[in-house]
Amino acid sequence: MTNGNTAEDTLLQTLYELINFWESEIVEFKEQRGNLDEDRLGRYFSAISNEANLKNQQYGWLILGVKEKTREIVGTNYKMGSSLQKLKHTVSLNTTDGITFIDIFEIFPVVNGEKKRVLMFQIPAAATAMPTGWKNRCYGRAGDSLEPLTQDEIDRIRIQVRKDWSKQIVPGATMKHLDQSAIALARKNYKEKMRRAHISEDVDEMSDEDFLTKLKLVIDGKVTNAAMLLLGSEEYDYLFEAVPEVSWRLYNSVGDTKDYEIFKIPYITVGDRVLEKIRNLTYRYMPNQLTLFPMETLQYDMWMLHELINNCIAHSQYTLGGRIYLNEFEDKLLLTNPGTFLPGTIEPVLKPSYSPPFYRNQLLAETMVKFNMIDTQTMGIRKVYKILKDKYFPMPDYDFSEGNQVRVTVYGKILDENYTRVLHDHPEFDLTTVYLIDRVQKHAPLAKEEVKYLRKLKVIEGRMPYIYVSAKVAESLDQKEQYIANKGFEDEAYKKWIINYLKTYKKGKKQDFIKLLENKLPDTMNEQQKSIKVRNLLHIMHKEGIIMTDSSNKRISNWILAKDND
Repeated sequence: MTNGNTAEDTLLQTLYELINFWESEIVEFKEQRGNLDEDRLGRYFSAISNEANLKNQQYGWLILGVKEKTREIVGTNYKMGSSLQKLKHTVSLNTTDGITFIDIFEIFPVVNGEKKRVLMFQIPAAATAMPTGWKNRCYGRAGDSLEPLTQDEIDRIRIQVRKDWSKQIVPGATMKHLDQSAIALARKNYKEKMRRAHISEDVDEMSDEDFLTKLKLVIDGKVTNAAMLLLGSEEYDYLFEAVPEVSWRLYNSVGDTKDYEIFKIPYITVGDRVLEKIRNLTYRYMPNQLTLFPMETLQYDMWMLHELINNCIAHSQYTLGGRIYLNEFEDKLLLTNPGTFLPGTIEPVLKPSYSPPFYRNQLLAETMVKFNMIDTQTMGIRKVYKILKDKYFPMPDYDFSEGNQVRVTVYGKILDENYTRVLHDHPEFDLTTVYLIDRVQKHAPLAKEEVKYLRKLKVIEGRMPYIYVSAKVAESLDQKEQYIANKGFEDEAYKKWIINYLKTYKKGKKQDFIKLLENKLPDTMNEQQKSIKVRNLLHIMHKEGIIMTDSSNKRISNWILAKDND
């Protein structure tokens, strides 16, 4: 890399290296003084992406403003200003899985005393076992020619075996390239996570290499990407083919950068280091129309932020070479990481039974769980949503519009008071329901059946597409009664009704209590939700020692009062 100290220096050196030394189908130079047909741009994207995969490279380049034959820098007027960045989205609409440019760089090399504008399009290699298509056709290159990818080349990509990047060996890396304090922290966190005396004793007796070998971070004495990423010494980060980095940037109210910092390995501490930069102010708000005093909370839950940034680490596609970014604005945070979102959409992740199709960095993710850095591999996002739901805050926004980048926005303030009041008054709503209500407050599109569902819950008003969240004040006596019917009672009241029932009838089954509480539970609950609510109440009362079963056979047993509660 360059000895200069700016991104422009680095890009200029990359450009000159490509011009002087690179002879390959993964780099294309074009003079392009005027417009470039969008369809032709897409075919170049497909071809260079596929060729990079076949040549075992992380990415390739399309360079505009350099003559193809002579490699003379002449400059280009193609796509000035904001229209240039829109190309990422435009290209993603017609490529396989919405893959798009890693980045588009605009640089100005000086030629004979005159600045020339050059565009460098960084194109990711096709994903393992998946050729990159443009409008359902795959392209490649034969020398300088742009041609359909041959069937042999398509087959060579399709038969590739998906490899766990985090389990691959870092060439030249040994135990001496790891950070001793990071290993010590890993030992400490591992023992705390396992919480077994005999495991702690075993770990204390192990050498560092034995400990890391036990966790498969070191294989036959060789250091894996996961080990180097989590525990590597910053001074040896050059051993990575693409140096991993986390960037924090602070923006003011008009979008100008006020401050920034780059953080490097070891990543076991990077979450703490980055989050020390975040301003986390006390926020006051009225969660309900019937509340007299405001609630106070920090803008951001720190466990939640650790989970989000460590998820970026666990699921980034490091072969793309991009950074993880934490962008801080006055009232929100924006986290981005390179790679696609494997579930495709956020909705399935919110369901309790969700399991991911596969893990991009399985060894890395498993190790981060063992080091207490992230929650279980399928529950972290659900817990993030639950934290925000309990604070009555907006849900995170997941943006997958750029095919090889995941963007997550977390809000540090209330957006719509009605949304906050609805969540306060309906703690029984599940995450999927809260997610839909959140989409209404953000004016995001909903399907007809989703709108119908929210109308049934009486939490929205208006006509499509102009619907909005509704939480009206109960003014008349009838309205107050309906308010109570919608809100229901506190759990202690439900428990007292169950206790009184058992004092009168001595025993009862779950269905008896559902019938008992049916008219007392919130009107907004459907039959299934009421059944789940009663089940949870019985479980809590049993755990608290209030009730017990009269038989170990669950099929025939009844609930009875524990002796201390007779």
